[in-house]
Amino acid sequence: MLIRKVKDNLFLASVILFTIFSILPLLFLVFYLLVEGASSLSLDLFTEIPKAVGESGGGIANGIVGTLNLILIASILGIPIGIAVGIFLYENKHSRFADMVRLAAEVLQGIPSIVIGIFAYALIVRPLGQYSAISAGIALSIMMLPYISRTTEEMMNLIHPSLKEAALALGTSHWRTTIFVVLRSAISGVITGIIIAIARIAGETAPLLFTTFGNQFFSMNIASPMAAMPLQIYNFAMSPYPSWHKLAWAASIILVAIVIVLNIISKMIVHRLSNKRG
Repeated sequence: MLIRKVKDNLFLASVILFTIFSILPLLFLVFYLLVEGASSLSLDLFTEIPKAVGESGGGIANGIVGTLNLILIASILGIPIGIAVGIFLYENKHSRFADMVRLAAEVLQGIPSIVIGIFAYALIVRPLGQYSAISAGIALSIMMLPYISRTTEEMMNLIHPSLKEAALALGTSHWRTTIFVVLRSAISGVITGIIIAIARIAGETAPLLFTTFGNQFFSMNIASPMAAMPLQIYNFAMSPYPSWHKLAWAASIILVAIVIVLNIISKMIVHRLSNKRG
């Protein structure tokens, strides 16, 4: 009995220790960002565009708005397609074509983002002869697809088959059963996958270098180059100017905050939907 308790305590202690080790990198990252960039946080950061070298002040308002626009474009394009692919994979579990689609999604998930950026450049930017936000949105939506499609399929697979059978037995059509019964029951997990996909693309820089390319000014035209926080952080960090380095650190704090907030929102949505079902 004593040996068993010692083993249990050692196992519990090792789990707690590894859990702390897994959290430490995030805590250290956030702490380091706050130390380096907290002093540069100000209202001007959210209301002004970057100023020329040597001028005091300036902000990243154009980058914040541009990032939100790119996320919106990518979501409009990627979310419906990703959910549709997930439904197809769920309905055709043993189909050979579905296996090929599933493999393609898994391979796409592992492809470096810079390759997707080059693909969007060759497919959209070169034929049109211009960088644009829409090309960046397409590249980011491609990155979202495997996360959303695989999450949708897995969440729908967790729904007990008896629920689908009961709906079909009551005379509900097959497509209504799939969408309004199975998918609706799995919606909390699907939403979580969507928000994780959005958080995944929010900080991507490589695809934007080949698609939207950035803009020093404020622009809402999706057919032209548009600023984005990841691009601004990259350009500011690579510059030799200390004032731009401070802006890069401050922009990094905002970008990390957006990702953290998105994850918190996903947890809140899942919790609320779970309570409603309960």
